[in-house]
Amino acid sequence: MAHRVDHEYDYLLKMVLIGDSGVGKSNILSRFTRNEFSLDSKSTIGVEFATRTLQIEGKTIKAQIWDTAGQERYRAITSAYYRGAVGALLVYDITKKQTFDNVQRWLRELRDHADSNIVIMMAGNKSDLNHLRSVSEEEAQLFAEKEGLSFLETSALEALNIEKAFQTILTEIYRIISKKHLLPRKQHGWLLLLKGQLSTLQTLMETPRNLAVLLRMVSVTT
Repeated sequence: MAHRVDHEYDYLLKMVLIGDSGVGKSNILSRFTRNEFSLDSKSTIGVEFATRTLQIEGKTIKAQIWDTAGQERYRAITSAYYRGAVGALLVYDITKKQTFDNVQRWLRELRDHADSNIVIMMAGNKSDLNHLRSVSEEEAQLFAEKEGLSFLETSALEALNIEKAFQTILTEIYRIISKKHLLPRKQHGWLLLLKGQLSTLQTLMETPRNLAVLLRMVSVTT
């Protein structure tokens, strides 16, 4: 992955969006990075990502956010993306109880593949559909507290709590990293990212149909 101009940002941080297919991960990503929402959004094929640069406590943070497919057939690809991630937004749909029930499985998979210090927030998306709610906010809050997760309900459609969710995760990551003082800022950020990208590239090269994802990675980051 090509290195950007030194003064563009202080830290480069990798995050992943995880959860069942159809919970709104892609619209959360597009709302945060481009302030866009699509009612016709289709299921993600494989993995997509977008970036956004923002200011956190006086530092310029470039967040690289990976939108992982929720379908079982892409699990082998997406599992590689957990490695090197320093933050995760675990999304369920408040109108579909099964997507909440599956949070435990996603959480277990995340903890199996990601760094033990990864910052995790659970998001109950589609809060604009409160009249169709099948998961209470209280039930989700209790689960989050039990698992040691932060929690918000969000609406990508109404742009509710989307900014707050990412700001909360990235601020916590920044505070953890800034306290370590192990490496210069930019070097530290790149090592955090590249730790996961090496295994990611190896996975993508294994089958021809994944080369499109690899080419997209190269075109966006060079």
